[in-house]
Amino acid sequence: MQTVENIKTVKIEIFDPPMCCPTGLCGPNIDPALLDVSEAILKLQREYDTKLKIERYLLSQQGQKFMQNKDVLELLKKYGVEVLPVTVVNGRVIKQKSYPTYDEMKSYVEALA
Repeated sequence: MQTVENIKTVKIEIFDPPMCCPTGLCGPNIDPALLDVSEAILKLQREYDTKLKIERYLLSQQGQKFMQNKDVLELLKKYGVEVLPVTVVNGRVIKQKSYPTYDEMKSYVEALA
């Protein structure tokens, strides 16, 4: 079993659909999936500290990031914003149309150790 000390750095990028704010945790009706992914990210960052980098990009605020990732851009062109969120791990699209769970993200980190 891998320990946190010997895991190399893993980068997880989440390309979010259009939302009213960067986390989507605002307004009268908060989507439980957004709350779950936010909590999962915080927990993983505490567990893996410097071994894990997680970034989220919001289409309306960081559109350039969507344009710079050819795989995400192709998915958007083919399926539109319905394909979002898209999760990319170390440059590879891993998941689309729903947010990764805590267990999924943890498995991404451990698989790339």
